[in-house]
Amino acid sequence: MVIASYLIAGMFAGLVGGLLGVGGGIIVVPVLILVFESQGFSALVLTHMAIGTSLATIVFTSASSVLNHHRLGSVEWTIFKHMSIGIVAGAIAGVFVVTQLEGIWLRKMIGLFAVLMAGKMLVASASLSQRQLPASHVLASVGGVIGGISSMLGIGGGTLSVPFLSRYRLEMRQVIGTAAACGLPIAIAGALTNMSLGQGVEGRPNWSVGFVYLPALFGIAVTSVFFARIGARLAHRLSAITLRRLFSTALLIVGIKFLAF
Repeated sequence: MVIASYLIAGMFAGLVGGLLGVGGGIIVVPVLILVFESQGFSALVLTHMAIGTSLATIVFTSASSVLNHHRLGSVEWTIFKHMSIGIVAGAIAGVFVVTQLEGIWLRKMIGLFAVLMAGKMLVASASLSQRQLPASHVLASVGGVIGGISSMLGIGGGTLSVPFLSRYRLEMRQVIGTAAACGLPIAIAGALTNMSLGQGVEGRPNWSVGFVYLPALFGIAVTSVFFARIGARLAHRLSAITLRRLFSTALLIVGIKFLAF
């Protein structure tokens, strides 16, 4: 039953990641928290394990999603280049911060943030913005903020980068493809830092490397990679307003769930 939960979570994570450019963390973190609780994981490390493992799974989901979005021509690599330096630095710093916080506060932070972002996306116009992209140093700074918050919450970069990039003169498909690309360095830096900082922490289960639980990682990765390809293709068949509504609804559901814990 536990393995089935990981496989199903991977299916939804991959589909949502490819479709909405969010890496799948908004699905994986809540599922892992619930499954880890059912397995009797220590409350002292449970949420941190869910976040660290989620970031590790996003490496696989995001890589598959990015490859497919790139083949479909929807990744703006220039934007990615400017944002990636800040993203990596922010992601590493975010993990250092999150290890000092209690799990219950992390859940509330995730929930509140998701609800706020969902509301912002729902009221925003779905039409193409006429704003020009900011300078490269601004993109790098924003990337640092996105990387830091995303690694703290284990949700990948799309939850922040999609609302940010959608403010500028980019089609929604370009926004989603570029956000998916930005999620990859966040996941890599965040996962490696979680593996390192979690070493020696008491209460971790067997088969874990730092704050990454290997059975969950591999179970989710098996299905998420395949379904990320399907999600990326769907993103090119749906309208911009449909994509925006799907993204907002997913965020809202996750936010309410976390605030209700």
